[in-house]
Amino acid sequence: MELTTVWFALIAVLWVGYFCLEGFDFGVGMLLPVLARDDTERRVMINTIGPVWDGNEVWVLVAGGATFAAFPEWYATLFSGFYLPLLLILVGLIVRGLAFEYRHKREDAQWKQRWDLAIIVGSVIPALLWGVAFANIVAGVPIDADKEFTGTLFTLLNPFGLLGGLVTLTLFATHGAMFVALKTDGEIRHRARDLAVRIGLVAAVLAVVFLVWTQVQTGTALTAVVFAAAAVALLAGLAAARVGREGWAFVGTFVTIALAVVGLFLALFPDVMPSTTDAAYSLTTTNAAATAYTLKVMTWVAVIFTPIVLGYQAWTYWVFRKRISVHHIPTPVLADASR
Repeated sequence: MELTTVWFALIAVLWVGYFCLEGFDFGVGMLLPVLARDDTERRVMINTIGPVWDGNEVWVLVAGGATFAAFPEWYATLFSGFYLPLLLILVGLIVRGLAFEYRHKREDAQWKQRWDLAIIVGSVIPALLWGVAFANIVAGVPIDADKEFTGTLFTLLNPFGLLGGLVTLTLFATHGAMFVALKTDGEIRHRARDLAVRIGLVAAVLAVVFLVWTQVQTGTALTAVVFAAAAVALLAGLAAARVGREGWAFVGTFVTIALAVVGLFLALFPDVMPSTTDAAYSLTTTNAAATAYTLKVMTWVAVIFTPIVLGYQAWTYWVFRKRISVHHIPTPVLADASR
């Protein structure tokens, strides 16, 4: 197998990891005003992802870095053509990260409400725009002979791209609700489980339409099998949630996202950015790749450090594996006004 194909597969794995892990972070943030009834329950929800959200974001940094090193032409065309959506995603991630760090600094209700809004917006924007971006990458965008994107922001906001955004938005919301149900106890656990089923049904309809559309445009027999398996996994996850099996329900949405991303990359290969202007202008794993020596060095680095990173992240999830509830949240200590 050529190293260009190996690195295309590795980048796909990195995006699978990012969407499966960061996906439930986005979902928890989006559902903050829906599931939580008071500040204590909002703190419970935030604490479910508190120890892991920043580690989950590392996956997208590594995916971006790997794309830059392994496929520099792909990186250049993607980040120049999709500049505004990617900038909005970056701003959303920054604002959300600041909210997690600063929300607890003061007990003022208005202060917390503003940072809660930052968490919500900083979760919704990336969850929506990642779907728009990937839908356009798979379907193809206008690229000229110089390998440059010739469209505009409105080029990306086409029906297929917007449908992709709605799929990731609803699927991540379902995934987040499943995670809250898995990680909490008490009333919020039951509300999260019920909400996951309701949102999941909407996500299932949107996902089936999107995946069928993708299959018709660029699919193969293999992608059809993968997409069908993703749909079955989602339905199985929703069925598990209905009978109170939160662990299996979360596995269902996790596998759904993983298979959907794998299917999109299979539909894309051997292109990395198809051109709708002329197929000859498309970026492929061959004409967008770095030198063979660069790919060889990167492969050895990945072989050495990937198990270390995976081991550390697995250990983190094991340490913070227990459920939390409102009785785990300490009562805020107000400052003495006489001082």
